[in-house]
Amino acid sequence: MKSQNKYRKFQLHQKNIEALGKENSRFRRVYSEYENMSDDLWNLENSDSSSVPDDFLEAIHLQTSYLEEEIEDWLIQFGHHDHEVKS
Repeated sequence: MKSQNKYRKFQLHQKNIEALGKENSRFRRVYSEYENMSDDLWNLENSDSSSVPDDFLEAIHLQTSYLEEEIEDWLIQFGHHDHEVKS
């Protein structure tokens, strides 16, 4: 059995991600890129092949981190906006 992809850290926020994706095409593109990169990174790190250079993996880690930060910022803003609307 394959272990869970540790890069899928936004699984608990799927409702907000779906709502943001419907109203913001830029968020939808960033989140899609994040999903693709995190899947690629997971596959590279868990493959039997060790022919991937460390600097390439580090570059993917770095880009994935930037995308995570951007997604987190959107989710925080969305949460504040959502909270203000409900009050």
